[in-house]
Amino acid sequence: MCRNVGNIDRLVRIMFGLGMIFQGVVVGHGTGCILAIAGLVPLISGLVSKCPLYAMLKLNTID
Repeated sequence: MCRNVGNIDRLVRIMFGLGMIFQGVVVGHGTGCILAIAGLVPLISGLVSKCPLYAMLKLNTID
């Protein structure tokens, strides 16, 4: 799979993912755990510059 996430998109995904993980840790218990795990999706896609959903929709945010 080729890179399909641009620099600004990467930054937004990483910050959003970290924010979700942080909120999940603060909330704790069941809901917080789900929120923290869900935060891994944008964080990982931002770190590796690849989004499977973008690939399926043939989108590309690289400049």
